[in-house]
Amino acid sequence: MANIKITQSQILSSFKYLLKKISYEYKSGSGGLKTQTKEVYDRGDGATVLLYNPREKKVILTRQFRLPTYINGNLDGMLLEACAGQLDGEDPEDAIRREIEEETGYKITQLEKIFEAYTSPGSVTEKLHFFVATYADGMKISEGGGLEEEGENIEVEELDFEKACEMISTGEIIDCKTILLLQYAQIHRLMETA
Repeated sequence: MANIKITQSQILSSFKYLLKKISYEYKSGSGGLKTQTKEVYDRGDGATVLLYNPREKKVILTRQFRLPTYINGNLDGMLLEACAGQLDGEDPEDAIRREIEEETGYKITQLEKIFEAYTSPGSVTEKLHFFVATYADGMKISEGGGLEEEGENIEVEELDFEKACEMISTGEIIDCKTILLLQYAQIHRLMETA
């Protein structure tokens, strides 16, 4: 947008990712110049995938502790969610294949990219690349669970697809990316392809 001019950028934290305080000018609807200051968290882009088995009508999700949800009222801090991770400079498809193996223990043969979306565009720069992929028992190469050196302690859960969808309305699944992927599977009838 040509009507935006960054006037100041200050790094507030670079502990793991970048938290910046950014001031900018923009033209308002009336044509006058306005100035705003925002905090922007730049943690890089990520990828996520719904692993589904249309023959068995099941999905693979992960459960792990998420500190921000605990701080915001999620009583035990555990979140049931689709496999996901940061790109860390990788191509989105390569990154999600790595994450699938690390987190779930499955080696997927084919991925389908379905869309990209910003996760929280008011304050976070992250754009997520969304994928779907079928899995079968023969694709399991390890127990998964994440990388211990990254502090990951991930439980792998195989759920009936209908049960997973019901868990959205009961509040058992409250992760946005997972809700989007499950709803995509419903709309596009992924479980009816076998």
